[in-house]
Amino acid sequence: MDSLHRLEELFAHFPGIGPRQARRFVYYLLGKSPASINEFIKLIEEVRKATSECPQCHRLFINSTKQVICNVCADPSRDTSTLMVIARDSDFESIEKSGTYKGLYFILGGTVPILDKEPEKRIRLRALLERVTKQSLKEIILSLNTTPEGEHTTDIVRDALKNLSLQSTKVTILGRGLSTGAELEYADSETIRNALSNRK
Repeated sequence: MDSLHRLEELFAHFPGIGPRQARRFVYYLLGKSPASINEFIKLIEEVRKATSECPQCHRLFINSTKQVICNVCADPSRDTSTLMVIARDSDFESIEKSGTYKGLYFILGGTVPILDKEPEKRIRLRALLERVTKQSLKEIILSLNTTPEGEHTTDIVRDALKNLSLQSTKVTILGRGLSTGAELEYADSETIRNALSNRK
């Protein structure tokens, strides 16, 4: 396989990108000046070097001050008794943009395919359970996509939390402000607000 088709293949692995869009990306880049391409490469390298993973919520963030945890986990005004479990960093961005939620987060790192037999290889389930046992929580909100994979992952996490016997902690899921098949990343602020207020 030549380098052009290899680049197409790499773009096609991006979330939501098919072969046709991947090809457009390649030809778009080929049409740019060498200076633009170099700036693009340099920016990717800079973002990669400046990005850290928060050891508490596992969110990727630009760490310009070399702090240990992200600005959300370090914010004293956040409600530390509430933990929202989400699949990806992009879901975090959507929820924060809605301005509805003021608690803390935990990012699983993905979802579990329905036929997968080893969920712990797909998501940070063990790390979540460790955090939950160490932190005093009133509520854990499972905020995963209402897709088959998202709902399957919700069931896995909810069952694992039940085994911990968290007597003083309520486990809730988002209400049906989100339609079946919806992805949090693409939900508007009002939909997220309704889903949060109608959680059960």
